[in-house]
Amino acid sequence: MDDTTVLIISDEAEFSRSITARWQAERYVPTFTTLSGDLWPRSVDNFEVAIVGPLRRELLSLIVEPLHSTLQPVFCVCQDAPTAKLVRERWPRTSVLRRDQENWLDVLILAGGEAVQRAGAEARARTAEQNCTTLERQAMLGRYMLEMRHGLNNALTSLLGNSDLLLIEPGSLSAQARGQIETIRNMTLRIHEVMQRFSSLEKEMNVVAQQVERDSGKFRVAMAAGG
Repeated sequence: MDDTTVLIISDEAEFSRSITARWQAERYVPTFTTLSGDLWPRSVDNFEVAIVGPLRRELLSLIVEPLHSTLQPVFCVCQDAPTAKLVRERWPRTSVLRRDQENWLDVLILAGGEAVQRAGAEARARTAEQNCTTLERQAMLGRYMLEMRHGLNNALTSLLGNSDLLLIEPGSLSAQARGQIETIRNMTLRIHEVMQRFSSLEKEMNVVAQQVERDSGKFRVAMAAGG
């Protein structure tokens, strides 16, 4: 699965252990970061889901407030009804569970698992969007190069023609100048080869695109016939 991190904050080590142990039985197991209330940093953003367990009352606001201000899902497991009521009123976006309920751990793992999978899907979507943007920029550059190919080929032809004319006149150039012109000619030929490769790639991609279109058409016809 994607490297999704679940942040667990509690004054009780057993609380964190029970959650991580129970989660191991699930199909998707995230990475866990466990902290006690005293070790909680004021700004943490390297997590996708946060779980707050039993805490001293004076730490509750210090920890839940910054978590609530993020866009990440936050679950708060409360020891009693007054604490649960306080969390619901002050931080309405936080999902509240009561630890005195018999199935609180199962409910937490179920809801937390869905949040983890959603976070992973959103991360994949962001990555796909970034990749798509990169591909669009590269495609734009490729189209520009293909559009400029004709003018560049004309310039290369001129370079090759003039360098050949200079080289076929014996004695008109010093050895150093002749060597420099030969270098210009050789580099021009290399650029020409690269441009020819662009043309070949364009033809290959057109053939592949046509084949994909034909296969898609056959698939649609087969599906229609089967339906």
